[in-house]
Amino acid sequence: MSKKRITQETFDAAVKENMEEFEMDPDEALREAVEQFESQGVDLSCIVKAVPNGPSGDSQEDKIHEVLQVLGALQIKKDSASVMEVKADINCFTEQCLLGFAQRYLAAQKEAYPVILSYCKKSVEEQEAVLSVLSALAALTDGQPDLLDADGQQFLLEVLKKYQADSSVTCVAICAVRHCCVKHEQNRQDLVKGGVLPLLTGAISQHSGCAELVKEAALTLRVMTFDDDVRVTFGHAHEHAKIIVLEHNGLKVLIQAAKAHLANTSVLSELCATLSRLAVRNEFCQDICDLGGLKLMMTLLADSYESADLVRQVLSALRAVAGNDDVKDAVVTAGGVQLIVIAMNKHMGNSSVCEQGCACLSVLALRKPNNCKVIMENGGALAAVQAMKSHTDTVNVQKQACMLLRNLVSRTRNFSQAILDMGAEALIIEAIRTHRDCADTGKAALRDLGCQVELKELWTGKHGSLTN
Repeated sequence: MSKKRITQETFDAAVKENMEEFEMDPDEALREAVEQFESQGVDLSCIVKAVPNGPSGDSQEDKIHEVLQVLGALQIKKDSASVMEVKADINCFTEQCLLGFAQRYLAAQKEAYPVILSYCKKSVEEQEAVLSVLSALAALTDGQPDLLDADGQQFLLEVLKKYQADSSVTCVAICAVRHCCVKHEQNRQDLVKGGVLPLLTGAISQHSGCAELVKEAALTLRVMTFDDDVRVTFGHAHEHAKIIVLEHNGLKVLIQAAKAHLANTSVLSELCATLSRLAVRNEFCQDICDLGGLKLMMTLLADSYESADLVRQVLSALRAVAGNDDVKDAVVTAGGVQLIVIAMNKHMGNSSVCEQGCACLSVLALRKPNNCKVIMENGGALAAVQAMKSHTDTVNVQKQACMLLRNLVSRTRNFSQAILDMGAEALIIEAIRTHRDCADTGKAALRDLGCQVELKELWTGKHGSLTN
């Protein structure tokens, strides 16, 4: 059931009442108001939970929240002042928006977007001015992509084209593009049609030494392949991934960028995560391998296995490219199984690493008896069993581990007894009992391991209702 909502004015009135009627100090009045509304099931995520403090006046009624105070100043001057004349106010507005979503939401409710956009249009010819207003636009649209309109899209594309050689402006512009594309399919499609993809890949190539820009651009490319807008039945995620690879050489750009930042785990994590989103075709998986991507991933697993986040992203990328059967064999030949198991054992307490490790081994084992042998010999099954023991409450770990165990024995039944001796049967039964989503995978694993399992026949093809 959705929570109740209130306006900022209602919340502020309650705080004011606590201060004036019950003579509470500001902090106590604020705490009381928060507790009162939360006890009534009110969602306060969009409410600025602070006592209005400006401008100064004798009465609390004269005071407004600082984000609205600075917005008001910008609104008054928007038709007469240049960006540089109000730069301090713009920077203050940006700082206020960065405090939290509630400040950004309140500003947007009071028509902040058209005010900021009016300054954006004035700023295009001056680097310092455009950097200032871009930061404000990026901050305001974080979590509010619906604010962007056609004029805003045109401004972002114009800035990206005009300032391609300026890494600082480009980085902030890309950040604004990303904020406007998360959970907003129409913005993604419009910006792709406007030519944003070559600007993103071009920025990575042109500024390959700028770690922050490479991270931001890689993440924004990945956002272009998302299918996260619940308002849209069918998105263009797959199409955008194909365009990035086929028309803008995205795979090579990302792999070359990774080679330039081998000591920066956060950059490498972003690049690997984006590569995994682009491996949407069999030939793309092979291309990643041929371009040196597989060798790079093996190197990262061997040299940077201490970083759990990087390991997780590398495993996710390996899982994606191993959808190609030839790449499966290449991963195993390159010693990938040993490295995956080492990484899992090193980060056994990390559910995300265990999930991706099991999923990766599961893909390598699928339809590949020789690979199954290598996985068994190098402790892959034992690592999966240990992951199930360590993360009993994490459904995805349980599910991926069950899938791996099933794939290991589906064509090589002689491994069944060894896996059962590890205690797999009891763990799988417990996973089925605890997690509804594990039922089908878990029962299939039990069946292929030769265990007793009850399989329900939902429909026999005869007339009548479906059985429960």
